[in-house]
Amino acid sequence: MSTRDEVASRRGDVQKRIRMALNAAKAEERATIKGGETTVAFVTEAQCIGCDQCTIVCDDDAIELYDKAMTSPLIQVDINRKAKILRDPCTGCRLCVLACPTDAISMIDR
Repeated sequence: MSTRDEVASRRGDVQKRIRMALNAAKAEERATIKGGETTVAFVTEAQCIGCDQCTIVCDDDAIELYDKAMTSPLIQVDINRKAKILRDPCTGCRLCVLACPTDAISMIDR
């Protein structure tokens, strides 16, 4: 039978391996996404769920959320939030693209 310390040690090792694998995957994904000063982020409104992840990671304060009425025959929701990119402060760093869980943000040419 394993001791508590052995289980904790194995768990820590597994967490390190998972973290390294995720970091490698993110680095590979980031390398394939175009970015830089000649690009700006763009939000596809229909895919945005207003989760606020992009505004958390944006170091340039180039993203704001706005309220939009939700039109659904099934659910009565007064306010639905959507992300909006502010073109001038956006530096094209691609952090918002990587943080978006629905792939609603992409990079386009300025």
